[in-house]
Amino acid sequence: MDSKKQTPVKYYVGIDVGSASVRAALVDGFGTVVAHADQPIQIWEPQPDHYEQSSADIWAACCSVTKKVVCGVDASQIRGVGFDATCSLVVVDKQFQPLAVNCEGQNYRNVIMWMDHRAVSQVERINATQHRVLSYVGGVMSVEMQPPKLLWLKENLQESCWENAGYFFDLPDFLSWKATGVTARSLCTVVCKWTYTSDGGWDDSFWKMIGLEDLVKDKYEKIGNHVLSPGESVGKGLTPEAAKDLGLPEGIAVAASLIDAHAGGLGVIGADVKGHNLPCENQPITARVAMICGTSSCHMGVSETPIFVPGVWGPYFSAMVPGLWLNEGGQSATGKLIDHVVQGHVAFPELQSKAAASAHSIYTYLNSHLDLIKKSLPVGFLTVDLHVWPDFHGNRSPLTDLTLKGMVVGLTLSRGLDELALIYLATIQAIALGTRHILETMQAAGHHINTLFLCGGLSKNPLFVQMHADITGKPVVLSKEVESVLVGAAILGACASGDFVSIQEAMAKMGKIGRVVQPNHQHKRFYDKKYEVFLKLVEHQREYRSIMNS
Repeated sequence: MDSKKQTPVKYYVGIDVGSASVRAALVDGFGTVVAHADQPIQIWEPQPDHYEQSSADIWAACCSVTKKVVCGVDASQIRGVGFDATCSLVVVDKQFQPLAVNCEGQNYRNVIMWMDHRAVSQVERINATQHRVLSYVGGVMSVEMQPPKLLWLKENLQESCWENAGYFFDLPDFLSWKATGVTARSLCTVVCKWTYTSDGGWDDSFWKMIGLEDLVKDKYEKIGNHVLSPGESVGKGLTPEAAKDLGLPEGIAVAASLIDAHAGGLGVIGADVKGHNLPCENQPITARVAMICGTSSCHMGVSETPIFVPGVWGPYFSAMVPGLWLNEGGQSATGKLIDHVVQGHVAFPELQSKAAASAHSIYTYLNSHLDLIKKSLPVGFLTVDLHVWPDFHGNRSPLTDLTLKGMVVGLTLSRGLDELALIYLATIQAIALGTRHILETMQAAGHHINTLFLCGGLSKNPLFVQMHADITGKPVVLSKEVESVLVGAAILGACASGDFVSIQEAMAKMGKIGRVVQPNHQHKRFYDKKYEVFLKLVEHQREYRSIMNS
C-alpha cells in the first residue's frame, strides 16, 4: 500500500466588489469554485447622474461573504487573497476616515461610483487640453475616469472635501489598503483610470494643466506614489485587524488588485483551448477578446506591441496580463439597460406573474416566449422591423460620446407580452451590434481577433450569448466556472502566495473552458443588414441634433 500522505489542497480567496453586491469564492489550484457567497451593497442616487456608495458598507460586506466561504476550512490550506472591484473613487481624510463626496455632508457616502456622470463639464475641459496622456485613453477621456471626478470635488466641495482629503483611492486599491495597511496602488487602476504610465509614471504637466496641481506638490501621496503589478504581494499580508474582520489567519498573502472587468479577463482569456476546434487554438492570446458583461460590458484585447485605437481605452502596458498591452472597449449600460427596458414595459407585471407561476426567472421565461412566437423563423429575425440604439447612458466605445441617447425605431400601439419579448430581443441585439462596432474598430487599428471569451452575469443568458456569436460572426467561449471574475481575483491571490511563478501560469491552470457557442453563418446576411441599420441610427441622431441646435 502507498503510505505517502496526500498533499493538502491549496485554496485561494477571491473577493469581487461589483456595482450592487460583494461576492467571495474559495477557489482551488485548478480553478474550481469550492464555495461561493454574495451580499448586496447600498447605492445612493441623491440626484440624476450622481451615484454614491459607502466604503464601510462595502468592507463589511467583504468580511461577511469571506467568513461564509472559509467556514469549516482548515486555515492552513488558504494561501492567498485577491481583490477586484469596480473603478469607483473612494475618499478618506488624513486619518483614513470616510469623507463625504456629496453636498449633504454625509461622510459615510464617501464613494463616487464608476457610473457617476456628475463631472461632464470637467471632462469636457480636460479633453479640450488635448494633452498627450489622452492618447492612452483612445484620444478622449471618459467621465467615468478619476481625473474629472477629482476636479469636480475640488470645484464643488473644496472646503468640506478637497482640503480635508488625505487619500483618494480607486476602490480595488482601497480594499488592498484595508487588508494590509499599505497604501500601494495597483498598476491596473492607476494606468487605466488615472493617466499613470508604466514607463513614465505621473505626468506633472497634465495635472497642472487641468487645475489639480496640488496633487503634484505632495509628490502624489494622495493618489499613489508606490505602484505594484497586479498579483504582486502587498506588504506583510493581512493585518491582525483585517484577519479578524475577514475570518482568516494573520499574514496570509494579499495581492495587488485589479479592476473587476480586468479580473474577469484574467479568469477567462488565458484558458487552454486544445481540442475545441477554435480558430484561436495554436495562436497567441492576442487573437482573443475577453468580454465581461454584467451591469455594463468591457471588451479586453491584448497585443504584443502598443495599438492606439480611436475611442477605445489604452494601450495600457501590463495592466491585465504582464508583458502585454491592453486595449479596453466598453458599453456603459448593458445588463442595466436590459433591466430598464424590460421592467419599464407596461406588460412587466404580467411577465412577473407568469414567470413566477412557471418557477423560472423573467429572462428564462422571455426566452421561452420568443421560441413560442417565432413560428418558422429563426428567433433573431423577429426584429426585422424593430431596431434599438443602446446608448441610454451615453457611448463609451468606440464613439466616446456621453451625450448620445437611446433610440427605438419600429414601435406600435401593442402593449402585450409579445411586444415586451420583442423589445427585449431587440435590446440584446443592439448590445451585440455595439460589440461588433467595437471589435471592428479594434481590428481596423491592428488587432487580429477571431474568438470571444464571455463571462459575467449576462453570459448566463443563452440568448445573449447566441446573439453575440451570430452578430459578430465569431465563436463564443464560456468558462467552466460561471464566476470567472472571482476566479480572476483568486488567481491574483495564488500569484501573491508564490504558488505559481507567474500570472500566465496561473491563468492557464486555473482558467477552464466550459461550453463553446458557434455562430450560425446562415444568418449572416440578416445581421449584416441589422448592423447597417444600427449605424444609420446614430447618423440620424446626430443629424436631428444638428438641426435642433442650428
